[in-house]
Amino acid sequence: MTGSTQQILSTNRPQNADVHRFEVTHVERDAYTVDIRGHRLRVDQPIEAGGTDTAPTPTELFAASLATCIAFYAGRFLHRHGLSQAGLRVRTEFTMASDRPPRVASLRIVVIPPPELPEQRRAALLAVASHCTVHNTLRQTPQIEIELEP
Repeated sequence: MTGSTQQILSTNRPQNADVHRFEVTHVERDAYTVDIRGHRLRVDQPIEAGGTDTAPTPTELFAASLATCIAFYAGRFLHRHGLSQAGLRVRTEFTMASDRPPRVASLRIVVIPPPELPEQRRAALLAVASHCTVHNTLRQTPQIEIELEP
């Protein structure tokens, strides 16, 4: 394949999708920033992996994205039903695969509901939290295109 040939990875891209854009920029060594709607996040790698450990890793943010999405859905459920969100927490653990390719092998998410949550609302809270946008995306994997700018 020549350098002037454009490679099309997919033609199934939605034409009228609500496109969200942001950019990741190299800072130093293994550190990067991402600017999203006026918010700035930073990622890095631990010292033992060659980074400076100034921020979470991309993989930690991936797990945090799922956990915070679950927390958001749980919180909205509680609010919608006039229940307190005070004390709502989400505990997260993940393991990495031991084989190739590098990837998250498992995630364990534990929703800790507010102490005042009535017993009859527990199953509904879990059902709602289990269908957050990030979890739905992991269940029905999105089309991903990675390309180099010409």
